[in-house]
Amino acid sequence: MMDSLSGLEDWHWALAAIVFLILEILAPGVFFMWMGIAAGVVAAVVWMVPELSWQAQVLMFAGFSVVSAVAGRKWLNRHPLESEEPTLNRRGEQYIGRSFNLDEPIVNNVGKIRVDDTTWKISGPDCPAGNRVTVTGVDGVVLQVKCG
Repeated sequence: MMDSLSGLEDWHWALAAIVFLILEILAPGVFFMWMGIAAGVVAAVVWMVPELSWQAQVLMFAGFSVVSAVAGRKWLNRHPLESEEPTLNRRGEQYIGRSFNLDEPIVNNVGKIRVDDTTWKISGPDCPAGNRVTVTGVDGVVLQVKCG
């Protein structure tokens, strides 16, 4: 294996960067991008310093991968990605602000409502059937409502 690694050149690292970036597109999450960036940086360094040993190249790749992953995570934590549909996978939150007819009364602060094709547990002040309730929040899988 050492003989096969001894011929590493800048284009090998550039190709690795492209492969990692393609994997990033195909895989969920943000992981391969940081390795692709690291491979791209190593490609640039090897292009400028072609006599670098393969051991130094692999160590640089490992180091740049860790540094880019840590820096990327910190950056993403400070600058979260904006979504056009922020409640897409939080179905209950999609109903906040909407009003529904109460088919059954809320008794002892507990009841149920029918929303589209689903029955939801609700929590709120006691309220007779037939009134409208407005969803004000979500607690797990229970919709918080107010009567009226």
